[in-house]
Amino acid sequence: MKIKNVVRDYDEVMAIEPHKHYKPKKTNIFWQTLTKVISQPALIKNHFKYKKIGMEKLGKDEQALILMNHSGFTDFEIAYSMLYPRKFNTVAAYETFMGLEWIMKQIGCFATRKYTADLQLIRDIKYCMKENKSSVLMFPEAVYTLDGTCVTLPSSLARFVKMLGAPLCVLITNGVYLHNPAYGYVKDRDVPIYAELRYVLSPEQIKEMSVDEIQAVIDREFSFDDFRWQQENKVVIDEDFRADGLHKILYKCPHCKTEGKMEGKGIHLTCHECGKKWELTELGFLKATEGEDYFDHVPNWYKWERECVRREILDGTYGYDLPCEIMTIVNTKAMYKIGEGRIVHNNEGFHLTGCGGKLDYRQSAKSSYTCEAVPYWYQIDDVIGFGNNNIFYYAFPKEHKEVVCKTKLAAEEMFKIIEEQKKAKKLENKEEPAPVEA
Repeated sequence: MKIKNVVRDYDEVMAIEPHKHYKPKKTNIFWQTLTKVISQPALIKNHFKYKKIGMEKLGKDEQALILMNHSGFTDFEIAYSMLYPRKFNTVAAYETFMGLEWIMKQIGCFATRKYTADLQLIRDIKYCMKENKSSVLMFPEAVYTLDGTCVTLPSSLARFVKMLGAPLCVLITNGVYLHNPAYGYVKDRDVPIYAELRYVLSPEQIKEMSVDEIQAVIDREFSFDDFRWQQENKVVIDEDFRADGLHKILYKCPHCKTEGKMEGKGIHLTCHECGKKWELTELGFLKATEGEDYFDHVPNWYKWERECVRREILDGTYGYDLPCEIMTIVNTKAMYKIGEGRIVHNNEGFHLTGCGGKLDYRQSAKSSYTCEAVPYWYQIDDVIGFGNNNIFYYAFPKEHKEVVCKTKLAAEEMFKIIEEQKKAKKLENKEEPAPVEA
C-alpha cells in the first residue's frame, strides 16, 4: 500500500491548519456489507478459516472493546468479515487516512496519533459506545509486528480496560504476518490464515479484577508467535524469496557480533563480514549451512538483539548521529516532505534537526514507551517516527539503515529502564525508616 506524499517548504507546512477533530461516524449496514464483500477475495485466496469462542456471551446489541493483534493490511479484511453484522468503530492511525478520509469515515474509522497520551481517544471510544451504540476495534500494538510476536503494549492498556468497564474480546490471527512479513513485505507468500475471536472478560469480571490481573490476562491473550505456529502446524512456505529483507530485523550477526553486514536474500541470511550463512527453511527454522546455528527461531534472535541493545544503554555506549530525509504529518491530506537533516538517538532520547536550520525537535526517552520503526514504510523507505499530539516526524536514514529496527528496541528498553529505576527508588524510599523523635 502506498501513501500520498508531497514536497513542501518547512514554513509552509508549519502554517497548515491542523487536522480538525470529528466525532466517530456511526456505521450502517450498507458500508458494513460492502466492506465485507470487498474483503472476501483476499480471504478466500488465503484459505481463511476462523473460530469464535464464547462470543454467545456478548449480547447482539451489546458494545464491547475488541483488541486485535496487528500483522498486516489483511487484519482489516479479517475484522470487517468476522465482526459482521455487529456495529463497530475502528481506531486507526492518522497516516491511514491520507487521501482516504471520506471512505475511512464511512466504514467507521476514526484517527489517533500513535504512542502519545491522547485523552481525545478515550473520549472518542466512550462516544462510540454511548452515542453510536457501537463496539470499538482497537489495535493496541499500533504497528505491524516485526518478528511475528506481540509488539510492546502500552502499560496504560489494562487501566483503560478497567475504566471503560465494557466486555473485553480479543481477535488474534496467525498467518497474516507470514503471508506478508513487515521485514520485507513486497511479495506475498502463499500462507493459510487463521483467526480466533474470543470473549475474554465480562464487565462483572473486570470490576472485580485489579489492573495487574487484567494486564496478566491481556499479556496471555497476546502471547502469539507466528513462526512457532507455522512450525507446530507444519505450514510449508516454499517461495524462493522467503528470506528477502530478513536482515531488516536480524541486523546483528551472532557469530562475529557485527551489525549492518547481514543480508536476507532468496532463502538465505548471510553475514558479509564473517561469511556465516543461514537458511530460512520451508517450516520457518533458521539452519546454519555450516557450524553452529546460534538461533534456529527468528524471535529468539530478535530477543537476543534486544538484550544486546539494553546492555549498550546501561553501559552508555548506545547512540548514533545520521543524515536523514524528513517527512511529517499535520493533517490527513498528505505526508509532507520538508527537507533533509540529522537524526540523533542516545540515552537522552531523540534529537531531530534540519530543514535549513528551521527544525530543532527533541523528545526525551521517558516521553514514550516506543517509537515507529518500519522497513520500507508505505513503499517509501525504512523509517523512524516519533512526535507528540501536535506533530509527528518521520526520519528516513540515508545510511546505516540497520539502526531502524535497533532504534525501536532501544526506545523500548530505555523506557523500561527509566520505569524500573522509578519503581526501585519508590521502593527504596518506602523502606527507609521514619525518623525517631527525641
